[in-house]
Amino acid sequence: MATQPSQKRAFDPPSIPDRLYFKIGDVARLCEVETYVLRFWETQFPQLKPNKSGTGQRLYRRRDVELVLEIKRLVHAEGYTLAGARQVFEQTRHHADPQRDPQPQLPLGGGDSNERQDDVAAAIGRARAELREIAGLLASSDPKPLRRRSRLTAMPTPSDSLFPL
Repeated sequence: MATQPSQKRAFDPPSIPDRLYFKIGDVARLCEVETYVLRFWETQFPQLKPNKSGTGQRLYRRRDVELVLEIKRLVHAEGYTLAGARQVFEQTRHHADPQRDPQPQLPLGGGDSNERQDDVAAAIGRARAELREIAGLLASSDPKPLRRRSRLTAMPTPSDSLFPL
């Protein structure tokens, strides 16, 4: 008695809006999964690392949303287990170009790319200037002498006693 192969469900990925960051609720609605599923997948797939805001809100980039959609396709439509889907990603990672990142980490926030590059260059210039100043202070030929404090405290004389004899 032959068993029939499992039917693969059709998977039509939704269109992802053109935004820099997505909150976890937005990603959950877009991908049609619950937020707890996304948080669980973060623990299972090391490639899925959303940024976090200062208040701890998860901020997914476009490539994170695409990764979530791919995980959903593998698990729900193709029938992979989470371990099997993880292996698929590990195999494709070895074949992919590690230098290609469509959305770089820096800088956060919107704006023109030339302005962002200028901002980053200015921040790097300020950091270099501060490092040069620190290096100059450390390399100065006239270091300040260290003041030594005595480890022993003076003992009061018997006449200074609280209980005179």
